[in-house]
Amino acid sequence: MKKLLASVALGLGLMLGTAVAVAQTPAAAPAASAAASEAKPAEAAASAAAPAAAPAAAPAAAAAPAPVPNKGDTAWMTMATALVIFMTIPGLALFYGGLVRSKNMLSVLMQVFVVSSLIYVLWLVYGYTLAFGGDGAFIGTLDKLFLKGVTPDSVAATFSKGVVIPELTFIAFQATFAAITCALIVGAFAERIKFSAVLLFCVLWFTFSYLPIAHMVWYWAGPDAITDAASLEKVTAAAGWLWGKGALDFAGGTVVHINAGIAGLVAALVIGKRIGYGKESMAPHSLTMTMIGAAMLWVGWFGFNAGSALEANGFAALAFINTLVATAAATLAWITGEALAKGKASMLGAASGAVAGLVAITPACGFVGPVGAVVIGLVAGFVCLWGVNGLKRMLGADDALDVFGVHGVGGIIGALLTGVFASPSLGGTGICNYVTNKCGDPADFPGIGAQVWIQLQAVLTTVIWSAVVAFIAYKIVDLVIGLRVSEEEEREGLDISSHGETAYNR
Repeated sequence: MKKLLASVALGLGLMLGTAVAVAQTPAAAPAASAAASEAKPAEAAASAAAPAAAPAAAPAAAAAPAPVPNKGDTAWMTMATALVIFMTIPGLALFYGGLVRSKNMLSVLMQVFVVSSLIYVLWLVYGYTLAFGGDGAFIGTLDKLFLKGVTPDSVAATFSKGVVIPELTFIAFQATFAAITCALIVGAFAERIKFSAVLLFCVLWFTFSYLPIAHMVWYWAGPDAITDAASLEKVTAAAGWLWGKGALDFAGGTVVHINAGIAGLVAALVIGKRIGYGKESMAPHSLTMTMIGAAMLWVGWFGFNAGSALEANGFAALAFINTLVATAAATLAWITGEALAKGKASMLGAASGAVAGLVAITPACGFVGPVGAVVIGLVAGFVCLWGVNGLKRMLGADDALDVFGVHGVGGIIGALLTGVFASPSLGGTGICNYVTNKCGDPADFPGIGAQVWIQLQAVLTTVIWSAVVAFIAYKIVDLVIGLRVSEEEEREGLDISSHGETAYNR
């Protein structure tokens, strides 16, 4: 029966993907790049050294051969994609698995593993084309349904003029982002939800929340489509709604973390608390596993953040070092806060702090300097500690593994502080002007206040969109197959009741 329901969920996803598509004009480029906005910083720095050709050279430029992928960029992006898979399976799976009780360990591993597999398939079928397959303010087109027309020779734009990567590489890289976003939500409703309900919910939420948000934040036609003010206006009009506003999200603060964090909070409120919550011990059964998982997340996150440069260049290096130091700073901040509040620093606190730092630096990693990254990490460590303690009690939600407290709160902090520390006056990289082919010019940066306002609009859009979609999706799932297992099954543990096996045999 479980297999049948999973199959039904997959089939429904295919139908929903078709239904949600909105007819738009064709894409202005073979494939739009992701993780950028009009104000994307100096990923286009290489193009700055090549000013626009004089009018007399136009015929020669028109005859120039089409750009081909660089083997170094392709190799780096292949590795980055593998790193993101590594941070999901086994990294996230072990991090979450160690945090639940032993009777639910296998169920969490199973949910992360199968949700990832489901989303990889849905991404190929309709996810990629709706997120990146064509122009539109809120959603793409069905032009590349089932990857129609994509071949080994197809290329995708990066953030530098005349630089491309294989489109298949870009598709695979973005598939890993979609998968981990859905898998993150698993932590909010751990230990009490039906396995079939997890799969059906992920189909619905992926289709109606992840894909539109990814398109709104990350879709544009690429830098080669911009040559003058008129072409910039045309690209902006055809791009995702939040990209057109100038929202900065290098690697997924809004698209991944706020999106998933809000869906997790809604889950905790709609599904309800675990039986015995607040009365029985629900301590993590293996902090060793959690520490191993956190370490894997940290390693894999370098592919997540540095890979979002889409090239092997100095801005991939900037994202790399920012990911390193922000995570370290958040770890220290979290355990310091713990020691001040409770008298002792914990391993769970160190691991949680590291993840909070990874989350917060994600939207900022290619826009801020290393000092700004350290500040973001410190703020995230302290505020997310409050998020999983004080704020969680205020909300009264049983967010089992603190998806909202870490990913939602951390993502909001990172998104807003990106608007602050991206400023060249504070060591940030500023933004790229693709008309002049100059990046980092302080005159092009809109100002800290203006950029923070743009960031806030992106945050609020993501919060509202994800919350509404998640609430409706949970209600649909509850009506169709039910959300929760029975009380008897929950007390027995989901390993046995849902999968007929256990994580540990003694």
